[in-house]
Amino acid sequence: MPRGILATISTKMTSAQSSESVRDVYRDFYKSSPFTSILDSGAMPKTASVTGTNNAYLQVAVDEHAQRLTISIAIDNLGKGAAAQAIHNANLMCGLDVTTGLKLNGIGA
Repeated sequence: MPRGILATISTKMTSAQSSESVRDVYRDFYKSSPFTSILDSGAMPKTASVTGTNNAYLQVAVDEHAQRLTISIAIDNLGKGAAAQAIHNANLMCGLDVTTGLKLNGIGA
């Protein structure tokens, strides 16, 4: 893993839900977030997939037997770090599209 952050969070659920219903909630919540993607069932986030980008790839799954929710996320902490947050905020403050300057791969070829 050359760079990036891969995090996994697990929590006990308070009510019975399926993985698909939880994934639908996350997809609905992030539908207007151009840099956040909820992965299809069975796909896992990888730091290699987000290297040099401002993207965040999430996977959500429910262990229905134990009623635990597990969320995994991959980001490039250099591409989606404080500098990208500053650009995103400047875009908002200046009335620009939030994706301005953030869609290109940040690693020179």
